[in-house]
This record gives sequence, C-alpha cells and structure tokens, in this order.
Amino acid sequence: MSATVVHRFGPESPSGGLTALLTAYHLRTEAEKGVPVDDVAALPARYLAEITDPRSAFAGDTVLVARHGDAAVGCLVVTAPVAGRAELKRLWTDPELRGQGVASRLIDAALTGLADAGVRTLALSVWKWRSGAIGLYERLGFAVVDPWDERADLVCMERVL
Repeated sequence: MSATVVHRFGPESPSGGLTALLTAYHLRTEAEKGVPVDDVAALPARYLAEITDPRSAFAGDTVLVARHGDAAVGCLVVTAPVAGRAELKRLWTDPELRGQGVASRLIDAALTGLADAGVRTLALSVWKWRSGAIGLYERLGFAVVDPWDERADLVCMERVL
C-alpha cells in the first residue's frame, strides 16, 4: 500500500473523511465496551463533539489523516505537548486495510519532529482487548507503564523519544 500518504489535517482540509473515520472509531469502541450505539447522536457528548466539529475538538492538537487516493483510510491525533509529554489518541484505520502499514505510517509521521519540538515522551492508552494494536505499539517501541487512567481494561503505554 505504498500509495498511502499521510497529511496533517488543517483549516483547509476536507473534514468528511476524518468525520467518517472518527465515527467508525467511536461506534466500534462503544460496541467493544459492551454499550453498542446504533445512532451516532447517542454517543457521549465529548465523542459526538469530535465527530461533528473535529477542528474545535482537537484545537491545538495535531491531527493526521492517511489517504489512499481520494479516500481517507486512517487517522491519528497527537495532543499538544505538556511538560515534554504528548499523547497519541484516536488511531484508527479502515478495517479492510489493516495489516498494510497505514497505522505505522501514521505513527511514524506523528513521531517526526516531536523530539525537535521538545517532546520527550509519547504516551497512549489502549483497551486491553485490542491486542493487534498493542502488538503494533510494542513493535514501534512503546512499553506498558503504570496506568495514569484508572478505567478498567485500559493499558497505558509510553515511548521515550
């Protein structure tokens, strides 16, 4: 899948592809947590805000979108750094394209320049049942750390840059 290109989501970027990816992410996550939602409007307000207005929801953060041709096939958010630490959130790839390097390209793009920006640690949290994602993160140098988020079934990981 070498034709996949990662772009930074900006003021001029079309939001439709990102909205679709975030919608799929949140609907799937709620279903995996055992609270399936059939209607996007029934999602928790903070998730609905990300879907309906990603520019505002992620203001100050870096949002990356992977595209294959005209199609948005993956997304990732890196929070604005605080005290040398940033957090990776909302990594999602089109399920039909998993295993083809889209997520790795998104993470590689996120890592580029973080150290130059003073980020010393990139953190993330992932649901324990997402073993494929955990394996990817471990292959990319992330390690399990003591949790900073006490929600059950959440694995916290970090990578020192």
